[in-house]
Amino acid sequence: MLVLECVPAILASEITQALSIPTIGIGAGAGCDGQVLVSYDMLGLTAHCPKFCKNFLTDAHGIREAFTRYVADVRALRFPAPEHCY
Repeated sequence: MLVLECVPAILASEITQALSIPTIGIGAGAGCDGQVLVSYDMLGLTAHCPKFCKNFLTDAHGIREAFTRYVADVRALRFPAPEHCY
């Protein structure tokens, strides 16, 4: 497995296609095999939200729903959106 952090989305997609191992993106676009976020960032608990992050707790009715939304958005390829990528 290879974690690609803050890699331009186009390059991350090319790397993913070239490798036989899974790639996990954090700020590297939806072309990776999987996604990861730091839970404090995705829940808006930090003073600074990184460009590649989205506050999933906004409009959610608790932490469980925020994580459910994150999983649903990743599976539906709605996250990361272009505004969350480099």
